[in-house]
Amino acid sequence: MITEWSQKSRNNMLRTLGKLDFTPMFTVAPTGQSVKDHLKAFRKRYERAWREPLYAVWKLEFQRRGAPHVHLLVVPPHGHVDGQTFREWLSSTWAAVVAHPDPEEYARHVRAGTGVDYSEGLRASDPKRVGVYFSKHSTFKAKEYQHIVPEEWSEPGTTPGRFWGYWRLAKHVAVVEVDQDDATLAGRTLRRWSDAKGVTREVTRPRVPGGRAISKYPEVIGLAGAYLVESRPEPKYRKTRMRARRMRNNRGFVLVNDGARMATDLARVLFDRRAAKGEFLVGLGGPAETQDQ
Repeated sequence: MITEWSQKSRNNMLRTLGKLDFTPMFTVAPTGQSVKDHLKAFRKRYERAWREPLYAVWKLEFQRRGAPHVHLLVVPPHGHVDGQTFREWLSSTWAAVVAHPDPEEYARHVRAGTGVDYSEGLRASDPKRVGVYFSKHSTFKAKEYQHIVPEEWSEPGTTPGRFWGYWRLAKHVAVVEVDQDDATLAGRTLRRWSDAKGVTREVTRPRVPGGRAISKYPEVIGLAGAYLVESRPEPKYRKTRMRARRMRNNRGFVLVNDGARMATDLARVLFDRRAAKGEFLVGLGGPAETQDQ
């Protein structure tokens, strides 16, 4: 049962978004399932109205009052449908999909139930930037409530399921088998490249008063030890930032802006290593002549 957006799910999202081929895109709900039903209905209406497939990446969040909120990365279609621009069509169509029974709430959905941000979409020009956009909200602890399923939707059969997904996009992956030495060198190269970016992450650490570290799990020996621990004040914690380490033990993944170029550069590094060890015999000119001995 899914009750919050976990770190594992975030990593899976980033890993998957990094593999998607984005070429087709140029480089009131009683249960959680109702939200997914609304998304399916919206997708069908889009494809009927605009007569084209809907290529999209979506991400589910929740407002403080528990209302669901969905981010969609799409390429807005050109032209008009029934005299409406895409922005106008989006507002009226989403209001019709949600179909709030209160006329005033319905009108509010038409006026402010959707938003189109072209400038933000233009910045999502490659898989890495797409992954950063959809994951950046999770880095702000003040907005962690956006990734916790409301209590009303926490019972079995009422949860919304996955927090993210994609439509009509396919993974574009190339796999090359290398030996252990090349794998080690590739992992080290990617780790050093990532370290050079200076990316940091937020961690929680115990405060260290007087230069003495306070163990989060002190050992208790006997009754005297129990009284000693009970008499101590609760340790305080602080938030700090530390360098994010990728490819630990030469395993993991990194997000890049241009995967093909990174693969080419990495192949050149491996080639140069083998050439330096004399493992390649390169000949120039015409066919070699042979002579019987």
